[in-house]
Amino acid sequence: MLATFVIGLREGLEAVLVISIVAAFLKRNGISRRPMWLGVALAVLICVAVGIGLSLFDQSLPQVQQEALETIIGLLAVIFVVMMIVWMGKHARGLSAEIQEAASTAVGKGTGWALIVMAFLAVVKEGFETAVFLLATLQASTTVWAAAIGAVAGIGVACLVGYGLYRGSVKLNLSRFFRISSVFLVFVAAGLLMTAVRKAHGAGWIDIGQQRTVDLSWLAPVGSVQSALLTGVLGIPSDPRVIEVLAWVLFLVPMLALVLWPRRWSPSPRGRVAVKASLAAAAAVVAAVLALAVPSGMPSLPTTLALSDGGGTVQIDGQQPLRLRVSPASGDEERTTLSAPTAEQHLGAPTTRWTAHPDSGSSSASTTLTLDQLATMFGRIPVGISALKNPGPFQAAQTREDTITAWTAAGGLVDANRTAHTTIVLTGGGLTGSRTLTLDRTDWSAAVSYTHLTLPTNSRV
Repeated sequence: MLATFVIGLREGLEAVLVISIVAAFLKRNGISRRPMWLGVALAVLICVAVGIGLSLFDQSLPQVQQEALETIIGLLAVIFVVMMIVWMGKHARGLSAEIQEAASTAVGKGTGWALIVMAFLAVVKEGFETAVFLLATLQASTTVWAAAIGAVAGIGVACLVGYGLYRGSVKLNLSRFFRISSVFLVFVAAGLLMTAVRKAHGAGWIDIGQQRTVDLSWLAPVGSVQSALLTGVLGIPSDPRVIEVLAWVLFLVPMLALVLWPRRWSPSPRGRVAVKASLAAAAAVVAAVLALAVPSGMPSLPTTLALSDGGGTVQIDGQQPLRLRVSPASGDEERTTLSAPTAEQHLGAPTTRWTAHPDSGSSSASTTLTLDQLATMFGRIPVGISALKNPGPFQAAQTREDTITAWTAAGGLVDANRTAHTTIVLTGGGLTGSRTLTLDRTDWSAAVSYTHLTLPTNSRV
């Protein structure tokens, strides 16, 4: 609730500042304010429609597509925060004079439409940002109604402050207000970035860095005030992963430095050029080192690779069609014929991908799953399921399909693995509808001894 209140207050105040200054200017010059209010009303209606439309569209998508859309919305919200902080940091002190100059120019054109367009663009810009920012925050919030009330309250307070500015009864140090609120919004945006990275994993876009870092459940138990502050306001989950922590730190540190950096320490125009030139030179050096460090040429590719668990081998025998033999250290030998060769880039090289779907690996079942069982299966409570609102147990319809894949090039084996793709459709347990989850597991994989290949384009076999 606190996060959405500050967002509503900050974004609403930016919009009402424009409106109040323009309205006061028009009043002093004896010009009708009706065209301006027409533009404001039209912009508000469009922004509300955009927010509702995005929310309804998100709810209509399947689980994976929902995670993808919510990832994009979260990233857009973070981008808007960065743009807003940078722009307001440069223009907060002279904002009133700039707006009055723009209004004077609009009046000088002798048309009410200029004022309509000016007010419309000012409100629709802040409205779009607010809609995306609030939607991303509501999706990450544990209590949607409380977050919505906070947003409405923030916008209401912004309107009251704007009216006070218009009447001249309120004096506000814009530079200090935006500086303090920017610090808070940097932390909120960093939490949104963590949520976006987690949703990107749920969408299948990010699979690296999913190792657990720390367990914060002791610090912020579910349902506690600490949990509302840590997760609801700052967006930090109780089980942050490596990639999420990296994203949080790499965003938070430079943005706080940007907001809090003293103006008297800012480099001169010539110094900025030197800093940019130094960064460009450093990037060029890194690119040159990487280019020299990456091996070139065509490695000798074996037909047999060890399994990644350290016991057994995987071997190809003939390639028309491809026959694959897996010999684990313990267990029966597995022989499979793979087909459907497809040209594909793999490990940085042009390869041929072969696949097979063993009948023995396909199955379907219906069972009951508890929240703890889901957390054990996925390594966490799946995205989109709340321990508070969806405590379980759930009715689960599961369908599993196994796939064996091998990649070959230049007569050798590049890589191979066997994966199991399980689709789980959950109902009940507090869910308002069905929720579709997917779980991918690797049964075995080859221990690839190289990470990059540079092969001629005609070497696919």
